[in-house]
Amino acid sequence: MTAVRWLVGPDPGAAAARPAVLGAVVGALLALFMMSPPGRCSGGHLNPAVTLALWRLGVFPGREVVPYAAAQLAGSVFGVWCAGLLWGPVTGRPPVRHASVRADPGWGDAAVLAAEAGVLAGSTLMLAVLLASPGGRRVLPYAVGLTTALAIGVLGPLSGGSANPARQFGPALLAGDTGRLWVYVLGPAVGAVLGAWLAGWAGLRRPPR
Repeated sequence: MTAVRWLVGPDPGAAAARPAVLGAVVGALLALFMMSPPGRCSGGHLNPAVTLALWRLGVFPGREVVPYAAAQLAGSVFGVWCAGLLWGPVTGRPPVRHASVRADPGWGDAAVLAAEAGVLAGSTLMLAVLLASPGGRRVLPYAVGLTTALAIGVLGPLSGGSANPARQFGPALLAGDTGRLWVYVLGPAVGAVLGAWLAGWAGLRRPPR
């Protein structure tokens, strides 16, 4: 939210670079969080779809999926609310709109759903490969950070580049921009399940716990 507040502004000349810069910032912060003590303790997944994927990959207990997802969604709302208190009314007005993402007008619901699902399916396969590799866990934060940065940088101007139900949940609620929220929630969840199924087909999945 804070990054969007300062990167989205009136200068049209910088518009093309904003998704790439935002992706780089978010990807770097995510990698740093995953490597931090709190990230290592919690598992470092701030995305409900990733939590679902890890369960389906057999590396996360099923009983923890709902509490994690509830905390991630609540954190999304709380973080956006706090940013509004910090930066003032400008966060709720266009073009910031509480950092709620919107797809290009030429992208319909089906296209956005496919893009969101595709990113999570690919990310889930990447997680499965790295978790099954002897040294994969060491590079996991960098791989996740890079994947997130690419998703935001490439798909940001097209589908919105959310790929995280929690990323859109709080901003959409506070901005009153919930018309397509179901797409940004369902797409990543479908992609997580699909990616885990493909990982199982390739022999990379453990039995879900």
